[in-house]
Amino acid sequence: MRRAQALRDALEQEIITGKFRPGDRLDEQSLAARFEVSRTPIREALMQLASTGLVELQARRGAFVTLLSFKDVVERFEVMAALEGMCGALAARRITHPMQREIEKAHEDCVREASQESADAYYYANERFHHLIYKASQNTFLAEQATQLHARLKPYRRLQLQVRSRVANSLAEHQSIVDAIRNGDGEQTERMLREHILIQGERLADFFASFERAA
Repeated sequence: MRRAQALRDALEQEIITGKFRPGDRLDEQSLAARFEVSRTPIREALMQLASTGLVELQARRGAFVTLLSFKDVVERFEVMAALEGMCGALAARRITHPMQREIEKAHEDCVREASQESADAYYYANERFHHLIYKASQNTFLAEQATQLHARLKPYRRLQLQVRSRVANSLAEHQSIVDAIRNGDGEQTERMLREHILIQGERLADFFASFERAA
């Protein structure tokens, strides 16, 4: 699964940065030859990409790129900000001591990964941090909706971390969120999480702009 995840991340970046265009077919055999792997991890990677909406799997035809427009992505970040804010507000009111410790430990893991200067490694620690906040809301339906949208935005949330200084700023935002939850301040937690997610959308725009300049 680690190999499939690495392949997924590589293909994900190529789709979002335009190497593959909407409608392009992702041929398993060609990709397996290019990455020097069997078709099994390629197939697993494509299935993961399909779960985020970046790829459509068509019976007897294969996998095709279905990249969202930038407007679609921005709209999803706006909804994500609202959902995460709600999760944070409820978590600040309802969190248990064990859950609090789990979130603090997840933040410590983010700090450790940030020190390694790997945006991707930081992303996966960051993902766990956010999922624990969803869980701490103790609203199963809300947590499910947030988790599903988080998965669909994963490619974009991961890539916005490649903008200069974004990981360091994200870490500082996490600390403010942890402090607000610890203080039981639902209003502050909701505001911090909403801003945290909306900033991700803005940094994604910066990522695209820097990529276009380099091209």
